[in-house]
Parts: sequence; structure tokens; C-alpha cells
Amino acid sequence: MKVIVTGGAGFIGSAVIRHAIENMDVEVVNLDKLTYAGNLESLAGVADDPRYQFEHVDICDRKALDRVFREHRPDAVMHLAAESHVDRSIDGPATFIETNIVGTYTLLEAARDYWNGLQGDAKARFRFHHVSTDEVYGSLGETGFFTEETAYQPNSPYSASKASSDHLVRAWYHTYGFPVVTTNCSNNYGPYQFPEKLIPLMILNALEGKPLPIYGKGDNVRDWLHVEDHARALWLVLQKGRLGEVYNIGGHNEKTNLEVVHGICQVLEELVPRSTEYSALITHVTDRPGHDQRYAIDASKIEQELGWRPEETFESGLRKTVQWYLDNAEWCQRVQDGSYHGERLGIVAGGAK
Repeated sequence: MKVIVTGGAGFIGSAVIRHAIENMDVEVVNLDKLTYAGNLESLAGVADDPRYQFEHVDICDRKALDRVFREHRPDAVMHLAAESHVDRSIDGPATFIETNIVGTYTLLEAARDYWNGLQGDAKARFRFHHVSTDEVYGSLGETGFFTEETAYQPNSPYSASKASSDHLVRAWYHTYGFPVVTTNCSNNYGPYQFPEKLIPLMILNALEGKPLPIYGKGDNVRDWLHVEDHARALWLVLQKGRLGEVYNIGGHNEKTNLEVVHGICQVLEELVPRSTEYSALITHVTDRPGHDQRYAIDASKIEQELGWRPEETFESGLRKTVQWYLDNAEWCQRVQDGSYHGERLGIVAGGAK
């Protein structure tokens, strides 16, 4: 099987590719624009494998996409390419509309044209796996869980753009019979994550003795999913998921942001003790506009239908993640460009109150 993975140089995409090359008998074509968050160093361990190829392509570039499909003749597409940071979407939503909506449309049309030209078994086995987020569902109260039937209520430019892309994928299935599956995941963490996201940002700031900025009271709740557990789930859905279906993927690890940061501090106290406790660096900053209060996923569908369950607890995964960042300081330094300096983004939002 040959699979195009869009956004394969990103955090989740690179985990998907590493898992496939290291554990599966597949060929992978990594299609990535290489924006600020994309880094081919995340794939250094598999880059020389003959089953791996890289295409430097923007999913908004239809001619380039047509060439890639024509030359590589894939059996499936795993679509992970997206602008993904809520804070950046608040500061500049246009890029999110272009990549996540227009880019998904362009990719769908290129893939559909390619699929229409296939014959027999090749056409029957083709799949388009759209990878999305639980943020499309909006915000939960103190109880309850997101299911695959939860109504969409996106509250940020990022989640609205992802909701739009989900609806396009659904429409292409129902209108054209295009063979799709969709997954919506909870917050990912683990190695190779760009350090604007909460967990790597807190780890690196703590190591440098910088403030650990937490929005508001820090009581926003997220369900945390280790990226390697997520990668396993995505391949399983691609191969065995039912066409037209949605599968929610969660880690069964609900934590407030404050609990997450305290957990990081505790691990660092053990691994890299310092004279002053790391928790003394915690600083509460102005909350971001439209900040969803709680996410929690009911992952029973993928567990019951496909037999997937997360292998990492939050405690085991967090310890592995902290250790990875300690061991890979050079990667962290190289992945950051000059425009990002370790601050929280999205606090001021064009006049939002």
C-alpha cells in the first residue's frame, strides 16, 4: 500500500510516518509545504528508507497535487496538513481559511479526479482519511463527553476552519460517493511538537527559568492523547474504518491546564532539580477570547469497532515527553524560527472584549 500523508513534516504527521515506516509494510509520500511548524528533522530516522519519499507541495496548489497523484499513484490519502494553533488563528485567521478550507477543497478535488480515473480493485480500495479535531464541537460543561453525533459549535477561527473542512469531506462522500473516513482527536502531546503548544512551551520555558504563562485561572480542561497512540489509531481507521464514518480518538486523560503545568514541574523537579521550585515560575495571564472551557471525548466507538485503546497514561506519556525534550535540545533550537520567542499568542484579538 502506498499512502500520501499531507502535513507529514508536522507534529502528528511525522509521528504517523515514523510509525508506518518503523512498524508497517507501506510506502509513504510526505506532502508538506514546510511552514514554520514543519520540520524534516522530525523524520531524520526514516528519511533514508526507500519506502519514504518527500514532496515539497502546498495543498492549495492544484497543479502540483495533480502531478503528485499522477506520479505516485497512491492507494490512500491521510490528510493532516493544516494550520493548527488556536492562538495564531486569533491573531491572523486568513491563513487558516486558506489552508484548512480552500486547501482541503483543493486536495479533495485532486484526489477525486484521481480516484475517478482508477479501475477495479484500485478504485475499490482507495481511501481518503481526513484528520480533524475535537475543537469543532465547541465547549463542554462540567459533565458529558463529545461523541460522533455531537453538534458542531466551533468557537475560534481555527476550529471554525476545521469544522468547515469536515463538512466538505462529508459532502464529498454523500454527493460524489468519494470514499472518506474522518477522525476527530483530543489534544496531542509528545516528542517533536513545535514549542508554541502548551506542554513543550512549559517544558522549555521552565528549563530556561522563564515565566510559565497560563491563561486565566488555568481551569480549562483538555483530554490529552499521546501522539504515538494517536498515530496507531489513525492507521487503524485508514485500514479498517467504515466509509463515511467519523471516529473520535481520545486519551481518557482529562486535566486542567494548571494540573498539566504542575505535572511538568514535578517531573522536572525529579529530572533536573533547581534551587527554586519550577512551580514558582507559573504566571497567570489574560485569558484568550473564546477560550473553550472543557473538552472530553467518548472514544467508545473506535474502541468497540476497531479495538483501539491508548497505551500511555498521562503520567507515563508526560514523563517520556519531558525526557525527550531534555534529550533533544538541539532539535528544539533549530525548529524555532526568528518570529517566535516563546510567548503566548492570541491574547489580544482585534478588539475582542
